[in-house]
Amino acid sequence: MDMRAAANGSMLCQPQTNGRTRGVFFGDDPFDSAFPLLLTQMSLSALVNGVLQFLLSPLGETAFVSQMLTGMVMGPSFIGRSSLFRKTVFPRRSFYVSETFAFFGCMLFLFLVGVKTDLSILPQSGKKAVVIGLGAFFIPLGLSTTVAFILRSYISMGSNLHNSLVFVAAFQSLSSFHVIACLLSDLKLLNSELGRLALSCSMVSGLCSYAWAIIAFTAKQGILGQQGSVLWMILCYGCMLILVIYIFRPVMFWMIKQTAGRKSIREGFIVAIFIMILACSFFGEVVGQHFLFGPIILGMAVPESPPLGSSLVDKLDSYVSSILLPLYFVISGARIDLSTIHMKTLGIVEVLACFSFLGKLMGTMLPALYCKMPLVDALSLGLIMSSQGITDMQYLKRGMQLKFIDQQSYSIMVISMVAMTSIITPFVKYLYKPSKRYISGKRRTIQHARPDSELRMLACIYREDDTPSIISFLDLSNPTAVSPICFYVVHLMELSGRSVPLIISHQKNKKNFHSTFSDHIINAFRRYEQQNRDIVMMNPFTAISPYATMHEDICGLAVEKRVSMVILPFHKQWIFHGVDESGNAIRAVNRNILKKAPCSLGILIDRGNFRRSTPLISRNAVYRVGVIFLGGADDREALAYAVRMAGQSNVTLTVIRFVDRSMKGKNDHDRELDLNTIKELTVPNIGKERYAYKEEMVMDSVGLVRVIHSVEHSFDLILVGRRHTTDSPLSVGLTEWNEFPELGFIGDMLVSADSNCKASVLVVQQQAFGGEDVLDSLKYHVDDSDSVVEIPRESSRIWPVL
Repeated sequence: MDMRAAANGSMLCQPQTNGRTRGVFFGDDPFDSAFPLLLTQMSLSALVNGVLQFLLSPLGETAFVSQMLTGMVMGPSFIGRSSLFRKTVFPRRSFYVSETFAFFGCMLFLFLVGVKTDLSILPQSGKKAVVIGLGAFFIPLGLSTTVAFILRSYISMGSNLHNSLVFVAAFQSLSSFHVIACLLSDLKLLNSELGRLALSCSMVSGLCSYAWAIIAFTAKQGILGQQGSVLWMILCYGCMLILVIYIFRPVMFWMIKQTAGRKSIREGFIVAIFIMILACSFFGEVVGQHFLFGPIILGMAVPESPPLGSSLVDKLDSYVSSILLPLYFVISGARIDLSTIHMKTLGIVEVLACFSFLGKLMGTMLPALYCKMPLVDALSLGLIMSSQGITDMQYLKRGMQLKFIDQQSYSIMVISMVAMTSIITPFVKYLYKPSKRYISGKRRTIQHARPDSELRMLACIYREDDTPSIISFLDLSNPTAVSPICFYVVHLMELSGRSVPLIISHQKNKKNFHSTFSDHIINAFRRYEQQNRDIVMMNPFTAISPYATMHEDICGLAVEKRVSMVILPFHKQWIFHGVDESGNAIRAVNRNILKKAPCSLGILIDRGNFRRSTPLISRNAVYRVGVIFLGGADDREALAYAVRMAGQSNVTLTVIRFVDRSMKGKNDHDRELDLNTIKELTVPNIGKERYAYKEEMVMDSVGLVRVIHSVEHSFDLILVGRRHTTDSPLSVGLTEWNEFPELGFIGDMLVSADSNCKASVLVVQQQAFGGEDVLDSLKYHVDDSDSVVEIPRESSRIWPVL
């Protein structure tokens, strides 16, 4: 594809063509008409981008790399070299329409960039983030421009490169908040400790870069324009800000108020936002600024709370990013022709690119190391802050338009930008493992907790309907004056409309803007805390983050607060009329927490027993708790938790231990630990009215299933371990028929769709101590595949049929 004529401002006359075609049956060639040609270009661009993203995403590459490669592959350096391809798919007469649609897509995309930018984190960044952010901007800017002056003095080069070399160095030193946020999102590091610091640092360096670019562009336009035009442009910028902040933003707040109580924002309001985008873009073009300036400012002014920001992102993001934006990169890639690049120019510009990269690395790492950050983390942060993307490319395109840099330098800078980013992301993915901080050298379990000390627990809530279940379960956990419970409640919400994940601590008598979404949940737990003063301490939180990284918030909070047990609601809910099936997103979060949890963990499957208006402790009815004990660390943890529950006067406990006849008389370390735990927790209570201990001799899995089905209706709550040894005849065949592998084969048996069990179930997993990965152990095998097998059941309900 040849766009040299368009790039140098030459006028090119083309014959006028119809916008639409009558069809091939009338003898018309669809590629002679503008509209079919545009559809072909958009479809082909989206297809190539999708294929490249599919291939590169597993390697940790960002969407920008695949999008830019799409433009370069279809540009004059590769496929675009074919004259047949140029004449058929990208003829010169199509550039006018194609560029218009491409710029429209870029305008909407950068508006969404503004919507996702959260300026509220700037005052909360802290001194470390501010210092690192300033260092990541000023050190590379100073280093690379110094090297540029030295190169200009000692190396001969063409006049175009000589005049633009300092600005080449300056543009390579810029950075963008949105690029860093997208990189962290693609690497699933948004919720990590390093990710949050990188977001704060990039906000500081990004704003410095944006301010430098605006000043430079305005000054250049003043030089190229009429006398006194700079002052008028500055006044126009001020008018733009006043229009957006004092007129458009209050209108958007009014829209949110009008939407109160509705699930989604009105279509008329979305149309009004579109009109605002077009008006801001038009205003920017009229005053001589880039048409993208206004939409970015307007996007930043969109109120951060749902439903407006989230609705805009939901309605626009996929279409703009996947359909319109690839065409923009193809049009941009048409300006890059590798065959026209001189090796000497390439070498000089790449030297500046390397020094700019080193400057960003030094500017980030030196303050980070001074703040006693580990070397690997500081290096990872430096690599993240060195990445570049579409916003940086916009700076380059505007700089080329205003003749800060020449065409050849632009091509080399874009290529080095793609190369650097494609190398950085796999390195960061390899270097930084956020889960390493979850490895604990101390036991965080109920079994090893002192009975006369405070018990710390954390519960996740996905829906308001989970609140009664969690409160009743907390009540069943037996908080006492001797062993009170410090309970952390986290309301989990999906991040939508913003790039920055949030963890909000809801302190008493302190109203938070985001607490509106969690008010009912917080009030319910506060009321329970007041009713159980001195034995229950509540600490409510709201975590707003993407589902893919939501587990990082939970695991990080569990480590910080040193909790012994995390309680997760099951993704399915049993309601009065049947079963409420939630999406796979909640199930995926639960599975991620299971793999990374730094303490013991329980998945609560509430069959309706906990969803009552009065706490268990205030009822006179007896609550029946049962433990199915096959052996292993998880079963020992379940038994310890059940014994704690049985400390309440209205709770009865029955422990059923299954003994494999073939293993009778044999001893190993695990069996010895099982026997010691049973002696310590159960034997002292044998003979008491509310305790029962039974041993069942079984030979195989059929006998195990038969006994469990015979007793499952005898309890209100059944506690089971998640993982069990696979070398026992009792588990043969059971692990192959799991509908919900995250529950283990016993939990799955009790919860599956064709089970008649009416009891609630708590599936317990004990902490993997000292970093041991029990999940991947052959001894404790749990199939984590998502496959679901329909199992035929006989009337006798023997499970499975063997």
